[in-house]
Amino acid sequence: MNIFYLLIGVSLLVALIFLGAFIWSVRSGQYDDSETPSMRILFDDDDVESESESNEEKKNNKK
Repeated sequence: MNIFYLLIGVSLLVALIFLGAFIWSVRSGQYDDSETPSMRILFDDDDVESESESNEEKKNNKK
């Protein structure tokens, strides 16, 4: 029976830690931008690929 008191106390402590982490993340602005992630899929990453291709071409031309 004593183990129940320990388990209840530990579970309340863990719940308070998670609540504190959630409140800290809200106050620090982790959830401010809700629009950008949904639009990120619409943008292409062609610029990154073209830069790496041009770097490879430069390396091949030097050889």
